[in-house]
Amino acid sequence: MNSQLQQVSLESLPAIPDKRYFTISEAAFLCGVKPHVLRYWEQEFLQLKPSKRRGNRRYYQYKDVLMVRKIKKLLYEDGFTIEGARAQLLSNPTENGHSVKTDALVTKLIADLETVLQNLKTSEEVL
Repeated sequence: MNSQLQQVSLESLPAIPDKRYFTISEAAFLCGVKPHVLRYWEQEFLQLKPSKRRGNRRYYQYKDVLMVRKIKKLLYEDGFTIEGARAQLLSNPTENGHSVKTDALVTKLIADLETVLQNLKTSEEVL
């Protein structure tokens, strides 16, 4: 099962909804990892700091989800170790943010276009 999670590329991840906060379960689903992986990465990567509220519950913002996707890409697709991924994130913080945001935007646009296409096909069938 774990190897299946590692095989999931960023292109096949779901679009990030327009929400302010995501629970750890939602963030894990959006990034294709398990919640315990997110908790571990919080310890390893200083850039990943979800808000914590009552009962120490984690709430990830949009930027946190993007950072998790970037970390996942560095580790699973680019083959970096945790140490190497940490160094990569520290060396190019603005470049990393732009590429992840662009990837997320493209993914969201594709999902939106697929929805529009599906609606058009459905309306054609009705006519």
